[in-house]
Amino acid sequence: MSLLADLTADDGLPDRPDLPWYVAPLPRAVENFGLQIAWLVVAVNIVGTAFGFWYYGFHPLPLSDPLIVWQFAGTPPSMWIFVPDSPVATLFIALALALWKLGRSNEYVNALAFFGCWKLGLWTPFTLGVFADGFLATTALPMYLFLFGSHLAMTVQGFLLYRISDFPVRAVAVAVAWYGLNDVVDYFFAIAGTPHHTLMPGQTLLESGVGFTHLSPTHEIAAAGAVVLTLTATFLALATRVKKFEVGALRPAEPGE
Repeated sequence: MSLLADLTADDGLPDRPDLPWYVAPLPRAVENFGLQIAWLVVAVNIVGTAFGFWYYGFHPLPLSDPLIVWQFAGTPPSMWIFVPDSPVATLFIALALALWKLGRSNEYVNALAFFGCWKLGLWTPFTLGVFADGFLATTALPMYLFLFGSHLAMTVQGFLLYRISDFPVRAVAVAVAWYGLNDVVDYFFAIAGTPHHTLMPGQTLLESGVGFTHLSPTHEIAAAGAVVLTLTATFLALATRVKKFEVGALRPAEPGE
């Protein structure tokens, strides 16, 4: 019991301001536990990032595979940065928590991490649920459940960040710009190739070998979910800042914030 008590205690952690449930929905004990085991959370997210890049088609293993396969292989290299959305989000949260533990917390990374955890943590279960029949036709049930649960866990992680971040406006603007640009190239204007969102059921590689088919209304439903989540992430980040200001919990501004 003493170990559990230590892992859920406030000792050594940032203060927990009294904020509304919609910006701080986790119980204090859950928040404390997540922050107390931050290095373990960092390690899990790094593993998740590596798995995510593998999932999208970067295959150093097995050696029998080409190095670049699947969605990466069908996407122009200039646009690869926009393909692995979830792995980039888990990398952001790993960096945010690691920098905090090292005493070098960065508000820009914190904002990007929050947006990524909220947006990808909910968009993936949303599409897995809406298009369940299609996904389950090509995805083993254990993998389907893993993808569903692990992405919901990303959302939970995102709600640790208000304890270590004030979400300054400039940092939120950077996160909006990055995830807004992702929405544009994922669904509306790909710049090179075809839109770059995670492949949905029924999509196939074009005969040219560059780009994929995009079925309607699957494409539009996925796009609507992504845009709504970008907008709600913006609201939640700025609402957190406003509410922290209202309760007197904002840190003094640091250079560059």
